[in-house]
Amino acid sequence: MNSVEFDVEKFFAALDSQRELKKKSWKKVADEAKVSASTLTRISQGRRPDVDSFGALCLWAGIDGNDYFVSDRARVDAEPLTKISTYLRADPNLSPDGASALEAIIRAAYEGLKSKGEKIGTSEGL
Repeated sequence: MNSVEFDVEKFFAALDSQRELKKKSWKKVADEAKVSASTLTRISQGRRPDVDSFGALCLWAGIDGNDYFVSDRARVDAEPLTKISTYLRADPNLSPDGASALEAIIRAAYEGLKSKGEKIGTSEGL
């Protein structure tokens, strides 16, 4: 087995389940998710979607794409700054420049406090 594999059958089953719950046709799923109907046909035949279609379908179904990857390695959680960056860049209220500026401020504060060994939120760090 490769170190990471995509479980296309599990992904298709999740899409199909959500489609049935929403009482939608596959054509309607394609329209709402903004993917081609042929993409859905290929997935139903066991072929992997391209990354843009995968993302669009995950958003349409409200599912976490990470759930469809199988690995022989333990999953490593992202570092806190990586998670913060992801949230900032996903915020529709922030421009890309605004997200970058906030990320730079948070990164500088985090690194500054981390290097000093201060504990935030405790009497030791005050």
